[in-house]
Amino acid sequence: MKKKGKLVNNLHILRAEKRWTQDEVAKKLDVSRMTISSIEGNRYSPSLILAFEIARLFDKEITEVFRYVTHEEDKGGGDHV
Repeated sequence: MKKKGKLVNNLHILRAEKRWTQDEVAKKLDVSRMTISSIEGNRYSPSLILAFEIARLFDKEITEVFRYVTHEEDKGGGDHV
């Protein structure tokens, strides 16, 4: 079976541009700080609804925050959108 891809994001960059902490973002989205940390570290893929809420919070299209990459695309080490 072929390995699935993964969701990568640039949430930490968007958050830094706003000078928001992980805790501030978590409170705005009504999730835990660990959820934000895990999403930023690409250890957790948010639900589709949460992904849209994150994009909306930063006034971005979802594809400006999240990107799906396959194993082959990820070989370059890029984890940014």
